[in-house]
Amino acid sequence: MSSRFEEVDLGSLRRVSIEERGGLVRVDSFVDPFDPGDAIDRLLKTVPRLFSGDDFASAVESVASSARGGRRVLMMLGAHFIKCGLSRLLIDLMERRVVTAVAMNGAGAIHDFEIAVWGRTSEDVGERLVDGTFGMCSDTADAMNAATLDGHHKEEGLGETLGRHIVERDAENLDASILGSAYRLRVPVTVHVALGTDIIHQHASADGAAIGATSLRDFRILASVVSGLDGGAVVNVGSAVVLPEVFLKALSIARNRGHAMDEMTAVSMDMNEPYRAMVNVVKRPTAQSGTGFALRGRHEMLFPLFWAALRRATDGRIAGG
Repeated sequence: MSSRFEEVDLGSLRRVSIEERGGLVRVDSFVDPFDPGDAIDRLLKTVPRLFSGDDFASAVESVASSARGGRRVLMMLGAHFIKCGLSRLLIDLMERRVVTAVAMNGAGAIHDFEIAVWGRTSEDVGERLVDGTFGMCSDTADAMNAATLDGHHKEEGLGETLGRHIVERDAENLDASILGSAYRLRVPVTVHVALGTDIIHQHASADGAAIGATSLRDFRILASVVSGLDGGAVVNVGSAVVLPEVFLKALSIARNRGHAMDEMTAVSMDMNEPYRAMVNVVKRPTAQSGTGFALRGRHEMLFPLFWAALRRATDGRIAGG
């Protein structure tokens, strides 16, 4: 039985190739990890243990303590993190078993996939919106929607199937892909989608059942990850709405199943103070036990410093590493 209401025919849309669309962000601008050595120690000594300086040092030490003890460290990402060229720093932490799980929104997965396969991402929205070609990249949509449908048939999560497809096609920039690297390292990476928010949903190749099933499976995977955060850490970098909401529900499931989540560290890193990130990640989860930190700054400045300090605090000291 069809709907009583008219639906737009997505098959009739005028689409463009990724070559025609281009990209404002290119993989050439992505930064590479290095050995920070004692230079970072000297730099951090110039940051006073006062106010936000003390919060930064304490947050680093709390997350490092979880990693050194072999506890889970979950990194949750907004899409802007990838557009800032920081992916290889996170991959470095995954390879060193400092970060043991990753969650991202649908836009983050798109940026990561485009960087992996084509080495460019992020279109000029204002310019493309004028003629209706914003979000109309056929290459991205058809490749990711096909991967999603394949993952649905294989009963995979969305993060797993996208990572697998990046690896199987031997993507040129696999080393800069969080999804592909996580699949290679067997690190759980989950993708949490709100239907209609992502450019690949604008195309006839999008299958709502496949998107919903694979992303819902990722929610259940994330709930399992969160169930192991007792003594661990969650770091939310730049997701203002989707991941704080998803995390809160996953945490409720974990505690409903008897996981106390005592002494969990929660960190929010953003350029401002998003309500949901502060309340749903930092404050509510640690109200009875645990510690919460809010670090303020632009991702492209703050996260490299956080990465270097965390590397220095964990190098060679991960339990079981």
